Amino acid sequence: MNRHLIIGALVVGCALQAGGPVGRSLAAPAVGDAAAKDAARQPRAPGIESPDYVWNEVEGEELRALRATGDPVRGAYAYKLCRNCHGNDAAGDAAGFYPRLAGQHATVLIKQLADVREGRRDNPKMYPFATEHSISTQQIADIAVYLQGLPVDPEHGRGIGGDMSEGARLYEDDCEVCHGLAGEGDADAFYPKLADQHYAYLTRQAFDIRDGVRRNANPEMVEAIERYTDQQILAVINYVSWLDGRDE
Repeated sequence: MNRHLIIGALVVGCALQAGGPVGRSLAAPAVGDAAAKDAARQPRAPGIESPDYVWNEVEGEELRALRATGDPVRGAYAYKLCRNCHGNDAAGDAAGFYPRLAGQHATVLIKQLADVREGRRDNPKMYPFATEHSISTQQIADIAVYLQGLPVDPEHGRGIGGDMSEGARLYEDDCEVCHGLAGEGDADAFYPKLADQHYAYLTRQAFDIRDGVRRNANPEMVEAIERYTDQQILAVINYVSWLDGRDE
């Protein structure tokens, strides 16, 4: 089955499962004129397609934000720029248009935002809100610390459940070493927490990483899943969507 048909079906199914409209309003909050002009010209830094790409090289904007001391109070205020898409509680949406940010590791959030800002992660929709015209390096650190400390609602977009033996096997073989037994991730290594993330969003990202679309992907993850069939991706993400993030 075509991957776009699969993802489209997931978006509709997860939105209906969540009891809301299909998707979420895609209208963005107003930004300054300079930021609006940036939307059409996100830079393009070397990514996974480049032989010089180093996934975990900490430099530039990412390094400066990681060195800054984040303030969650300031972060709560700065997050106002983000909430129209990611929600007041940073829960994202079950249809997978926007990821859950609440409870994610601050280091991961900083890396991903820096990658969008510098053009390693292609996201022209988010880019206007990530430019220096919209958000400072200090505010990146503040928002990341604020989001990391938010409570996580256990209700999120999940897969169909059922027999998850194949997904569990794939996860144990290829994913657990980085993302943890319970999907808790690793803040120090920039491995994101997968537990409590929306199934549709994780599925879309897994396809994009396997197919070379997500240019800031970890080459080790690409190598791990590049042989996966569509059904294997759906199986492992179904399993992941039921993890609770607590390694007991």
